[in-house]
Amino acid sequence: MKYSITVLLMTFITIQLQAYQYIVNEQRIMERILALGEHGKNPEGGVSRVAYSEADVAGREYMMQLMKEAGLEVSIDAAGNIIGSRPGKQADLKPIMFGSHIDSVPFGGNYDGDVGSIGALEVLEVLKENNIETNHPLEMIIFADEEGGLVGSRALIGALNETALSVMSHSGKTIREGIDFIGGDVSKLASVERQKGDIAAFLELHIEQGAILYDEGIDIGVVQGIVGIEWWDITVEGTANHAGTTPMNKRQDAMLAAAKLTILINEVVTGVEGTQVGTVGKMNAEPGAPNVIPGKVSMSLEIRDLSYDKIWDLFRRIENQSKAITEETGTTITFNLLDVSAIPAPTDTRIRDIIAQVAGELGFSHKRMPSGAGHDAQDIAKIAPTGMIFVPSVDGISHSPKEFTKSKDMANGASVLLHTLLKIDKEW
Repeated sequence: MKYSITVLLMTFITIQLQAYQYIVNEQRIMERILALGEHGKNPEGGVSRVAYSEADVAGREYMMQLMKEAGLEVSIDAAGNIIGSRPGKQADLKPIMFGSHIDSVPFGGNYDGDVGSIGALEVLEVLKENNIETNHPLEMIIFADEEGGLVGSRALIGALNETALSVMSHSGKTIREGIDFIGGDVSKLASVERQKGDIAAFLELHIEQGAILYDEGIDIGVVQGIVGIEWWDITVEGTANHAGTTPMNKRQDAMLAAAKLTILINEVVTGVEGTQVGTVGKMNAEPGAPNVIPGKVSMSLEIRDLSYDKIWDLFRRIENQSKAITEETGTTITFNLLDVSAIPAPTDTRIRDIIAQVAGELGFSHKRMPSGAGHDAQDIAKIAPTGMIFVPSVDGISHSPKEFTKSKDMANGASVLLHTLLKIDKEW
């Protein structure tokens, strides 16, 4: 009996080792990150490869050439998304899709989006080099214009409307003009749309863009979902008056009330357990003279969390407790909800568990966490089981030329992506 248990244990360990024998090429990943960074390179060290620019086209051509060399059938869909297809052994199975984006913000960094795109390409290189044929067809995707409003992924779920197409992009072209410029065809956008059930699973590797993983020394973030967002414009009204002749106890100072409200917002948001965040990012006082007590302040409020109910619970607390400020300062406070909400997009629980299992078996520390930033995955989560893998951003810096992720961390993320994909392909 003891012998049988030993044999079974050795067999299990052998199978485990075989399951993770495929190794990504860290040096190749780093070289391609740097090469892609040459397209749109700016003097500060980052890139300004904004969507629909000449640099964007050059970067896309570079990636498409690599994708072809990796054996993919490469095409550009009507929304401008680049799709590299690889057949599977069972053509009747739905494809597993994975990828990210390569467009940047103005004066951005070399890792946001790029790590996920080049990591996806690395997965396909490893499959090719090891002659691995998956059961499912595979689709690597480079989404168009992620930074300008998730344009490519919105098109995939049928949510790219006429209003969005008229928006002016950082390139100086409208979204409509930009899509055609990069090889899409706005007149055929309907052909891009995927329905629920069309995709077996979607995976996105991405840098965290925050400092949690880096500060805690954790290798892999298992993303629980992408947070919902609500914005409000707030108007605080008091009475403008002479700063020299109005005693302090006779003032209806809108700026004082706004300052108290800002502190209140911080106290309410930090007073509840969780990962929610609340931000006052804009404030303007009128009339705006140093010798006039402000009579009006316009300010903003943004609240983000994985739970839409919690967002609204926090807001109601802020709104209710702000009444004490109006009574104390003799002002009025009005909250105006803006039509820019983003609904929370939870990732698939099964895929989260697979990512965590794979990370652990590869020897990587991992943490389940929300994504505070938006990603194409939040759109695809509406139509397909979705998973996201985070790797650390040094010092939590992103959307900056100083953005940096170590090559070891990029390789760790690509390894988790590879083996998560293989596990889904085998088990689903």
